[in-house]
Amino acid sequence: MVDRFLKILHKEFGNINQAAFLLGFFALLSQILGLFRDRILAHNIGLSSDLDIYYAAFRIPDFILISIGTLAAITALIPFLTQKMEDSISASRKFMDDIFTTFFFVIVLCSGIVFFMMPYLTHIITPGFSALDESRVVLVSRIMLLSPILLGFSNLFATITQYYKKFLVFALSPVLYNVGILIGVIFLYPKFGVYGLAWGVIIGALFHFAIQIPILIRHKFTPRFSMKIDWSIVRSVVSVSLPRTIGMALNSMSLIFITGLATLIGVGAISVFRLSYNLQSVPLAIVGMSFSVAAFPTLVSFYTNKKHAEFVNHFRTAAKQIIFWSLPITFLFIVLRAQIVRVILGSGRFSWNDTRLVAASLAIFAVSVLSQGMILLFARGFFAAGKTRKPLIINLVCSTFIVVLAYILLYAFNHFPNFRYFFESLMRVDGIHGTAVLMLPLAYTIGTTLNFVLHWIHFKRDFVKGEPFIRRTFLQSLGASFMIGFVSYEFLNILDNIFGLGTFWGVLGQGFFSGVIGIAVGIIVLKVMGSVELNEVWHTIHSKFWKAKIVVPEEDLQ
Repeated sequence: MVDRFLKILHKEFGNINQAAFLLGFFALLSQILGLFRDRILAHNIGLSSDLDIYYAAFRIPDFILISIGTLAAITALIPFLTQKMEDSISASRKFMDDIFTTFFFVIVLCSGIVFFMMPYLTHIITPGFSALDESRVVLVSRIMLLSPILLGFSNLFATITQYYKKFLVFALSPVLYNVGILIGVIFLYPKFGVYGLAWGVIIGALFHFAIQIPILIRHKFTPRFSMKIDWSIVRSVVSVSLPRTIGMALNSMSLIFITGLATLIGVGAISVFRLSYNLQSVPLAIVGMSFSVAAFPTLVSFYTNKKHAEFVNHFRTAAKQIIFWSLPITFLFIVLRAQIVRVILGSGRFSWNDTRLVAASLAIFAVSVLSQGMILLFARGFFAAGKTRKPLIINLVCSTFIVVLAYILLYAFNHFPNFRYFFESLMRVDGIHGTAVLMLPLAYTIGTTLNFVLHWIHFKRDFVKGEPFIRRTFLQSLGASFMIGFVSYEFLNILDNIFGLGTFWGVLGQGFFSGVIGIAVGIIVLKVMGSVELNEVWHTIHSKFWKAKIVVPEEDLQ
């Protein structure tokens, strides 16, 4: 049984659609577990101070993971590892040992320093919390400081799994992470409260790391401390990864500022923002992350070998698939937002007004799903080519823009009644307390869209040289998505008289059948327009990619 499991872990996937579908499937499974976690939290806690504390406590550990962990991220290491592999296997192992040793001491030292500084940092990022709530955030955050260490190691060693195209292991990691968090939600929270939730995060991070170990052992990359580090290669890695790390850290910093603003709005504001953010992250993880991760190793290979036409074509293929999937999801999330939130979160202490508020926030976030997915791909495209300065500048500008815009929108919402009335009426949340929180996802969506547009302009200028890019796919998907949204909305009204909307099954039935009918119409529209992406999806499913033969690396043949 164990041998069979290990054999499955070692399976390689070389086709981008096959790899992306595999990643997408497990991303969906991971997100389902995450939604189950959020449902339990919403049912048992609701939009309360406890849930606000739990989400606020993530901010500093997440910032450490992003600002330190991404210095040794997959996107930075794979190009170097590829070059070292061309030299010799021993050179590649020495390279990984040097990076591991350096990373170990840096992230442990930084986490230790932050542990003692946590009271001061918490006071800054949660200005609206009471002294008691601040002290609880401090304790929860200190427990969670173990997570960036474990996840950082896991992401470091995932370089090996991605290099050998062991995408199953990479895909299982977030699934196991959410399993650990669920253990905390279901078993530890009832006994230890919000501190039990924190320990669940640590269990999940440990699972995330442990799944990498069989691959490391198989390819003889088990980590070892280097007694003599090649600092020149470490500096080279840092110089390449630093711009992207700073860019991601800026985005994380903008979320820290948004969290601080949410604490000033009132109890439950952080929870509204995070619950809706988590919901919109489901399609982002399934589509944007899956295709960008699947495309990256091949993009590196093409650019390293100076195959620039193949590089652009491979990028174009991934971009078309992200657009093909993201636009229909955006329209469906906007039309079915209330049904989605009510089915997933609406029970126990999560009221109908809570549903309306989170649903409105979800609809705003949904507008940026395509932008977020494409940004992930653009970042990997620039990184594969070793061009990291432009993404850094773009992220700096847009992260600053998000924070400033959030302040402006909140001021306008609180001081201009006409603007407030218009927006509440547009989002159908008039009469609900705490609607000011909707200015936060609005600022984030506008800033993210700007980020996407700037990335697109510069990528085309640097690589595509004015050639036709993805216009046809965009227009076809946009037209089909509009029909999906329109048909789904009309059937919501029709099925309103059939399903009883006072029950879980009634809301689920109305949303499910409306969405399925809308999707069916969208598929017909795409078929009539001759969508290449639709045919590729059918071919990938029809090829039964899960039965693909295992590709054995040359090293294992020796």
